[in-house]
Amino acid sequence: MASSQKYIVLEDDYTGYPLDMFCIPKHYEDSLEHVLIPAGLINDRIERLARDIIQDFRNEALTGLCVLKGGYKFFTDLLDKIKALNRNSEESVPLAVDFIRVKSYTDTTSGDLQVTGIDNLDHLTGKNVLIVEDIIDTGKTMKKLLEVLQKHNPKSIKVASLLTKRRPGDGVYKPDYLGFEVPNKFVVGYALDYNEYFRDLSHICVINQRGIEKYTSKK
Repeated sequence: MASSQKYIVLEDDYTGYPLDMFCIPKHYEDSLEHVLIPAGLINDRIERLARDIIQDFRNEALTGLCVLKGGYKFFTDLLDKIKALNRNSEESVPLAVDFIRVKSYTDTTSGDLQVTGIDNLDHLTGKNVLIVEDIIDTGKTMKKLLEVLQKHNPKSIKVASLLTKRRPGDGVYKPDYLGFEVPNKFVVGYALDYNEYFRDLSHICVINQRGIEKYTSKK
């Protein structure tokens, strides 16, 4: 990883850890290839992101905007870390929280974005906004969300994502605060789901073909 990067890169040939080295729910054991990121590493990385956020905002109020559903776990843990640092450091960041759901509609003419969960986004005017997402794939939806929020004239907008997927080509969106860049594989756990399953898995893992078939049939 280059020194200028402020996130951890898991290379394409990274094989993670064997499942039998960790506590995996019995009902998921046959559905996973390996543990990609253990819960302990996730926890430590989030603590570092919380510290970076506090250092950047330096006593300015911040509104955390959680993108549901997948972002709830990362959002909760990140805010808990920020609150702990607020209690135990010279600098602290006053926090407000909101929750949204984002759905992208794409057709032959345009890609429209529906934001639900907040009736009126005008209360973000003049505020420092931190969008918190679990994973950013292509980044197209996030870019559209930023366009929507900018219309309400916030003081600033930053994006925190636990994961981004590495994809070929230029122009892949990178958030302001990023935990891990991971290979372009289907990952589950730590609230990342496949057909609403695996949200109860503590570690981030790679799903196998058996898991895809098993939980596709239960959709």
